[in-house]
Amino acid sequence: MSNEKPAQKDAYDLILEAIDVGVYKPGDRLVESELAERFGVSRTPIREALQRLETQSLLARDGRSLIVASLDHNQLAELYVVRSELEGLAARLAARHAAVEEVRVMEQMIAADRKLISNPSALARANRRFHRQIHLASHNRYLVQQLDLVYRSMALMATTSLAAEGRGETAMVEHEAIVSAIKAREEQAAYDALKAHISNAFIERLTQDSEASKAL
Repeated sequence: MSNEKPAQKDAYDLILEAIDVGVYKPGDRLVESELAERFGVSRTPIREALQRLETQSLLARDGRSLIVASLDHNQLAELYVVRSELEGLAARLAARHAAVEEVRVMEQMIAADRKLISNPSALARANRRFHRQIHLASHNRYLVQQLDLVYRSMALMATTSLAAEGRGETAMVEHEAIVSAIKAREEQAAYDALKAHISNAFIERLTQDSEASKAL
């Protein structure tokens, strides 16, 4: 029998995942001792992870404390520009390189995700899995790496555009159009469909932010 133990997530991944799922939101203070206790690791790897996250601009300084960073309007716009182009390229390459089995998995994801429309947080997690499947289907490791960086920054968004009324159902229709183009090997159509999908998500997010600012 093998004595190998399953690989454990390191402190960096644990903190990043906690930010991604909303355990820690923009503005929340991160304390070494509390993180070490929560994740059951020593303070040294926690300290190193915090330094790495700060270097990547996922954490910011508030006096002597480290807090989860937030994105201002310009940063959000810049992020969506880069995301749109990279994801569009991923869809284009997926239309060229995706295996039949990979396309089938995308179709199965859409069918499963439709059952989550009434649960925005679960749908948001499923949405990330769907997009990553497209990234992987591009069969370009360097593109996947860059998109991973983009999605790390997206973890700084406190809300999901999929929470907006009707957005979940619309997003599923858009996903179907993307996969249909990939399946048909229509590279330009796949690129255009994914860019339109990201554009619509950005419009929804700007609308959400505008309404939130009115409520203040």
